[in-house]
Amino acid sequence: MAKPGQTTPSWYVVDATDQVLGRLAVRLATILMGKHRPEYTPHVDTGDFVVVINAEKVRVTGSKRDQMEYDWYTRYPSGRKVLPFNEMQEKHPDQIIELAVKRMLPKNRLARQMIKKLKIYAGSEHPHQAQQPEKLEL
Repeated sequence: MAKPGQTTPSWYVVDATDQVLGRLAVRLATILMGKHRPEYTPHVDTGDFVVVINAEKVRVTGSKRDQMEYDWYTRYPSGRKVLPFNEMQEKHPDQIIELAVKRMLPKNRLARQMIKKLKIYAGSEHPHQAQQPEKLEL
């Protein structure tokens, strides 16, 4: 059983070019939770940092590109906002992956720590060169 602060997190870079959104999100959630490590402990954050590049090039299968919608509520009367997948991919390609991964993590305080270890960038450049991330093929 791992104790808090006992494990040292690694840094990985994942290229999202032509990756299917759901399958990519499952693999990222597994790494963020630390389930890929032998010392995985459910109540301790043993996950690693993940840098996702080329988030704008992620793909979905079937007719999800036309049917999937992202909605939120502004807390005002009639404040429901809806954004189709196509527009979301143009305006906020990083949020598509973040929402998919966030919904696959446990719903507790530990998950809020885990999602902070996910860094998503629309292009191929990222500012985490100093951490010497290693490329991860998914």
